[in-house]
Amino acid sequence: MRTAVQDIAAPLLWSEPAPPSHHVGHRERLRDRALKGGLGALPDYELLELFLFRSIPQGDVKPLAKRLIERFGSLSAVMAAGPEALCTVKGVGKAVALDLCALHEATLRAGREPVVKRTVISSWSALLAYVKLALAHEPREQFRVLFLDKKNQLIADEVQNHGTVDHAPVYPREVMRRALELSASNIILVHNHPSGDPTPSRADIDMTRQIVEAGRALRIEVHDHLVVGREGVASFKALGLM
Repeated sequence: MRTAVQDIAAPLLWSEPAPPSHHVGHRERLRDRALKGGLGALPDYELLELFLFRSIPQGDVKPLAKRLIERFGSLSAVMAAGPEALCTVKGVGKAVALDLCALHEATLRAGREPVVKRTVISSWSALLAYVKLALAHEPREQFRVLFLDKKNQLIADEVQNHGTVDHAPVYPREVMRRALELSASNIILVHNHPSGDPTPSRADIDMTRQIVEAGRALRIEVHDHLVVGREGVASFKALGLM
């Protein structure tokens, strides 16, 4: 005859051990691979995982890293997404969103350094890399102006206006007013096309000519107008549009 104690103990004696969770030790293994093989050998989602380890001290962050890249399309797009957009992804709170935005800002500042420390004209490739990093994944049109001194060194990089998905209003008078305030001798116009295609539109061409004309009267030269998209950067000067 079985006792009550035997009835309770039986399931414990015959139960199978739970299989180990796949993510146990995953953080250590990933860190070890990164140290031995280099960060450059990691796929984007694993590089993002390493960063998320610090934002989320415990748990498996691989699914979150993959969700973020799937939602925004690429690692650079994840970094460029604003806090509100990031928080729409399951598992991302305000703290994680702030950390990702801080990573993006740090990357932007690192990309801006070669442009700031040298004349813009002599560091053109660095400038193109910087504007693409800053604007390629912006969800709305953003119009910026790089204000340069007589030696073509950067005085300021300022956002003049935000717009919609396909239009950002630009006022030549305001651009020139700000150039005079900063004592700028030259400027470079920059804006993005959220569609991804950097090909200048008819409106872009007309607006650029208006700004060039306004600058000519004040002896402020427009060096170029750069249009940024995910597919690349279009230069008005290289295209013969100015």
